[in-house]
Amino acid sequence: MAQKATIYKVELSVSDMDRHYYETHKLTVAKHPSETDERLMVRLLAFALNAHEQLELTKGLSTDDEPDIWQKSLSDELELWVALGLPSEKVVRQSCGKADKVIVYSYGGRTAEMWWEKIKNSTARFDNLKVINLLEDDTRDLQKLASRSMKLQVNIQDGEVMVSVDDSIVYITPVKWKDAS
Repeated sequence: MAQKATIYKVELSVSDMDRHYYETHKLTVAKHPSETDERLMVRLLAFALNAHEQLELTKGLSTDDEPDIWQKSLSDELELWVALGLPSEKVVRQSCGKADKVIVYSYGGRTAEMWWEKIKNSTARFDNLKVINLLEDDTRDLQKLASRSMKLQVNIQDGEVMVSVDDSIVYITPVKWKDAS
């Protein structure tokens, strides 16, 4: 019998001083049975870093032809494609063809570094691609904040991120490996 997704209720308050975006999002997040708490929290972090009124969490792991997060225009054009982890070169190429802007949030320490070394040269031609690496210690600390019902406060300033739940605070320093032109 197939396992069902676990539902998480998240109140995500974003204060992004870099983009002047201040909003609270009430999210219902389905955590796929094969998804780790680390990946779930990276997904929420990526949402906060790109927060917008039209940003949506997608079906994620359960669908191959959708990103983890996307933003569509009012006329249903794909403006932003956000992928997590270490997508193949083919997936990156296809994503860059489908969306105006693509952001990959890689994580996983040494494995992520090896992935980037492997695909870095082939991604140079994509002007709409941004690759941001999240450090292993940061995502490990972030996963400790996960619970079925969360009130996350995310503060972003000068590219630095502070995520807090109650009295627990995690500081995250995203590292830009590739910036969109």
